[in-house]
Amino acid sequence: MTPQPLSTPFAFDTEFDAAGVVVNAGPAFRPIKRAYGPAEVEALVAQARLEARTEAMAEVESLQAMALSAIGQALGAAVPTLAQVAQLHRHQSAELALAAARVVAASALDRHPEAPLQAALEALGQEIDASPRLVIRTGDLTESTHARLQQLCADAGFSGIVAFRTEPGMAAAAFQLEWADGRAAFDPAESFARIGEALNSALAAEAGHAENLTPETSLEGRP
Repeated sequence: MTPQPLSTPFAFDTEFDAAGVVVNAGPAFRPIKRAYGPAEVEALVAQARLEARTEAMAEVESLQAMALSAIGQALGAAVPTLAQVAQLHRHQSAELALAAARVVAASALDRHPEAPLQAALEALGQEIDASPRLVIRTGDLTESTHARLQQLCADAGFSGIVAFRTEPGMAAAAFQLEWADGRAAFDPAESFARIGEALNSALAAEAGHAENLTPETSLEGRP
């Protein structure tokens, strides 16, 4: 037997009905372009680059928005703690400054225990000058210090009697003044206690009116 050649049955793409009317026109013939010119290739490459750049920029903007959101959330969680730390820092700084002032003041009062009394006599000169008697209560002061204080009273215009009273247990720089129309006193420990109370009150008031930090205000003005 001789082999028969291979053949492919012919298929009609267009179908007709019995009346000869086209029922199915079949797929339209679309020629496939197999080759592109250099200009066309360049245009396709440029288009692909533009699309890739646009997609990359969109992804970058999305990541940036996510990062800013994460930063905002982190700041929002950290703000209360930062406010507490700032307030604690203020209190500790104030306490340190007050402690340093105590040390400096104590050293100065040890060297010149009569200085506060001298300042008081100078300030009260007009009030005590008409009094017939002035009583000065202090701790243990030397005779030379008493003499300086008497001279200071005379220089201030006081012509009455100056009576010194030594009070056991009174601090060296503390004193009490008594005259006909009034009284004045000074105690270093009480003065520092009042200064500490005033400082704490000021810090408490500042804490109540301090600016509240928020992530929006923290990032304000940043790119």
